[in-house]
Amino acid sequence: MFESFSYLTLQQYWWAIISLLGSLLVFLLFVQGGQTLIHSLGKNEAEKTLLVNVLGHKWETTFTTLVTFGGAFFASFPLFYATSFGGAYWLWIAILFSFIIQAVSYEFRSKPRNIWGKRTYDTFLFINGALGTFLLGTAVATFFSGSEFSVDFTNLSQIGNPVISRWESPYRGLEALAGPHNLTLGFSVFFLARCLGLLYFIKNVDNEDLNARSRKSLRFNSISFLTFFLAFVTVLLTKKGFAVDTVTGEVFLEKFKYFHNLAGMPFIGLLFISGTACVIYGIARTLFTKYNSGIWFVGTGAVMVVFSFFSIAGYHATAYYPSTFDLQSSLTIANSSSSKYTLTVMSYVSLLVPFVLGYIIYAWRAMTRKKINISELESESHVY
Repeated sequence: MFESFSYLTLQQYWWAIISLLGSLLVFLLFVQGGQTLIHSLGKNEAEKTLLVNVLGHKWETTFTTLVTFGGAFFASFPLFYATSFGGAYWLWIAILFSFIIQAVSYEFRSKPRNIWGKRTYDTFLFINGALGTFLLGTAVATFFSGSEFSVDFTNLSQIGNPVISRWESPYRGLEALAGPHNLTLGFSVFFLARCLGLLYFIKNVDNEDLNARSRKSLRFNSISFLTFFLAFVTVLLTKKGFAVDTVTGEVFLEKFKYFHNLAGMPFIGLLFISGTACVIYGIARTLFTKYNSGIWFVGTGAVMVVFSFFSIAGYHATAYYPSTFDLQSSLTIANSSSSKYTLTVMSYVSLLVPFVLGYIIYAWRAMTRKKINISELESESHVY
């Protein structure tokens, strides 16, 4: 089946998979968002332990999705992986480090003879929640703002130093933190994760006091999220974008490029508008009624919006990883992908994705069949 696909079709197919994985990852960041709220919502050790254990049922899903996202990117678009992960390594190391201390925290937080104490591991969870979400958003923002790198395929002929891409900034990715537009998306993802975490608590915690505090905290975090999100979208749709000439492959700046992409791909435009509406509806209904399932509206909307962001970054003759050092070094889905043979073989493997998603849904429902309260934790054999 996939053998009959053109090379470009396979590249577009895999960009869609990457976009879906990235979208699901953003939704699953509710774990990280919830971790930043443990101290502010929990007023005693029992409440904090309850919140940690509610999140503990899902933390591995987020971690696994992050690894899968990175692995899929490496296999399908290796030049991006080599350029970004190999060049902007301080940014990515900071992100990965925050997820490593998360895994350690859930493993050892309640172990006997824990000499560091629960507070230390709770601090680690907060660092992962704050740093991980903010830096991921900042890193993705460079898909629209660009990074300082160069690509030269002729370097393959250099014996002893066959390096195709070079990072031209001495800050190795940390320069992304100097871009206001990058920071805007970073804060958007941070506050979105907190909103999702609060909605997850409302849905799964059986404690009236915690639910009341969660709804109260949702007001501030939702306003903060919408403020940064609207600021990012406004600048994105009015700024110059990195367009690609479909005949010559030349990269050039085009005013309102990303707005043109939304308008030129009606399905993606509709997806973006519908997703934004879902997010606002889920938050508003939770705030103004006793509705406790807002996470499904907000989560679904977040997936739709993030998928549309990835789509306008890579489709419609656009450079998804632009270079501000050398415009012609910018990466597109056409010049940075694996070979047609590799993409074809991987496409057959991708047919297993629906079965994996089905298992995740089944496991999710099994672990969150009913709300969790403090008294139930006392009878649990394994407590985080």
